[in-house]
Formats: sequence, structure tokens, C-alpha cells
Amino acid sequence: MDRIDRARLDTYFQQIIQRFPMPREITSLVITHLLPERPAFLGALSGITRIAAVLPKPRSIDQATLEVVRALHPVHELSRKRFADPVTALHFLEDVAAGQQVVLLDIGGYFADSLHTLAEKFSGRILGVVEDTENGHQQYAALDRLPCPVVSVARSPLKEPEDHLVGRSIVFSTEALLRTRGDILTGRQATVIGFGKIGRSIAHTLRAQDLHVTVFDNSPLKQVQAHSQGFRTAESCREAIRDAGLVICATGNLALRKADFVALRNGAYLAAATSSDDELELSALNGLYRRRGTSNHLTRYERHGHSFHLLADGGAVNFVHRAVVGTFIHLVQGEILAAAASITKGGIEAGIHEVSTDDRQDIARIWLKHFLR
Repeated sequence: MDRIDRARLDTYFQQIIQRFPMPREITSLVITHLLPERPAFLGALSGITRIAAVLPKPRSIDQATLEVVRALHPVHELSRKRFADPVTALHFLEDVAAGQQVVLLDIGGYFADSLHTLAEKFSGRILGVVEDTENGHQQYAALDRLPCPVVSVARSPLKEPEDHLVGRSIVFSTEALLRTRGDILTGRQATVIGFGKIGRSIAHTLRAQDLHVTVFDNSPLKQVQAHSQGFRTAESCREAIRDAGLVICATGNLALRKADFVALRNGAYLAAATSSDDELELSALNGLYRRRGTSNHLTRYERHGHSFHLLADGGAVNFVHRAVVGTFIHLVQGEILAAAASITKGGIEAGIHEVSTDDRQDIARIWLKHFLR
């Protein structure tokens, strides 16, 4: 990002934080994709909170951006294991933010398993959580009793442009990787597992590129939606993937388990729209399949009489090309800042919440005026 673009983005975020101010002496822990536009968002956040830890998602780290962020903020390694164990999570929080008022910014429900312990035993106070993804939203919603507010932006209308463009970027990156093997998408049988906002975008983009698309979703309602939009649907995951030359998983909730991989068509390409931890039970294939790298970001899994190609090592395939969605990402980042501000003001009961419609309208107005007019 050049100096002029960064200055323009900083101006946008200044307008957001002026509209949604926070009280002083708030500390934040930030799980984030570390892509080239992210330092501007972190810069805005550091202007209104003390960032105690930046925790980059492992498969979405741009190395040049990492060096920039390291020079400005404390960066720590992120893993599911660290925050799945409540004791380990509590020790980490005490190390970086003991005695402070903390807002947790999450992407994927990392803090969900340890949230009760953090809220009850932390020497400071957990004010609340801001969650960015549908997968994370579901993990917090599944907790028996939330000990603090969780403000989710996962289902916001401001996220719909991003989700639509993420679906298109997944198809772009998928074809780009196939082309490194002299292959293309056109004319293939394709299956999309998961018909949420991103899965729907993937399915429509594949069909626009002349693929024959089948959809499977565990939800009968989503199956009906897919059918009404002209897609072939299948009764089971295995039926859906059996004849597909390309399978893209977009559930955020373990689309393929150990027994499903053998049902893949021989030589099929397999890609994921979210983290491999969320979509694919790859660890179960150890000892069953041999792994062989065939080209950059392509891995061949093979056993006697069967093989398939895994793209991007099972991670979100669009991050191979930095998951670019243009300035629409800043709508969501603006709402994340607004969500954090709402938590710090207090008065929100424990439970799942969303940013108000009026606040979303204001974010949209600021974005439209700044980036389009």
C-alpha cells in the first residue's frame, strides 16, 4: 500500500472512531488476518485502545506486513491449542494484560472454549468479545451461558459485499492454481459443500464460468434455497462429491471427515474456503495417504488406486492471492470498531448481540462518501 492510499485509509478510520469513540484505558487482544491493508485498521485500533497482543491467523500472514506490524505492536503466535485450554489461555492473558479492562477481537471463535474461565478468573475484566465470522458466531452461541457480551458482525448486511467477493476470490484462486498444472475449471462437475453466504457466491461464480454445480448443505432450508436457484442438490455429502472433479468446502464446520475422502472422485481437486482446521479432517489421513507436493500450493494425496489434489494445503485458498476484496473490507472493519465501542460503553447484557441498524447506516454513509464520492 503506497503512502497516498494509506493516508486515505487512515482518514476513513479517523471518521469511524470519531463517530464511535471509546473511553480511555481499554486494552484489546486482536486475532486478525495479517494482510497488506491491515496495519491501517490496527493503527486506528491502537489510537483508542492499548493493543496487548496481535495474534495473526497462521495461514493468512503476509511476511512484509508482519514485519511492519511487529515494529509497532506486540505480535504473538496463534494456535487453537493455546486458547482451547482455559488454564493456558488465562496465563497468556495475565502475561499480556494483567489487571486491565479487555476487549477480545476474534476471528473464528478462538476464545470460546476458555471464555468462562477468562471472565471468572482474570485479574482484570473481560468487557466482551467482537466476533467476525459465522463459524465463530456459532461457537459462542453454542455456549450454555455467555459470561459477557459477544457482539457479532458475522451476519451483518455490511459483511454481505465482502462475503460475495470472498466467494469470487476463492474461485479465482482455485482456477489460478489449476492453471499452474495446465488445467482449467470450465466444463467440470463441481460440488460446493455449504450454501451460506460464501458458499452461495462460490456456487454462482462457478456456474458463471460454465461448470456444472451440485450443492450439499446439512440444512434442508439451505438445500431448498440452492434448488430454487437452479443448482442440483444431493441427499448426502458423499453423493455430492462422488462425481465431482472439483470440491470446494465452505461450511466452517468440518465439511469432510476421514471416511469422506475415499469417496472423492479419483484425481479430484479439493479446496477450502476457511481454515483447514474448520473444514477438513486431514490429520485422520496420516498413514492412509501419502503426501506429495506437485507444484506450488498443490499437494497430491495418494494411496493404492486413489488420489486427489489438495489446494493451499487445505487452508483458505483465496489467501494464496491475499484474499483481496477491495475497499469493501473496510465496511466490516468499521463495524468491528463500532462493536468494540459499544462493548466499552457498558450496559450490554451477557449474550449475543449485533450492532444497531442506525450505526450500520452511519458506517455505510461514511464509507460511501469516503470511497465513492
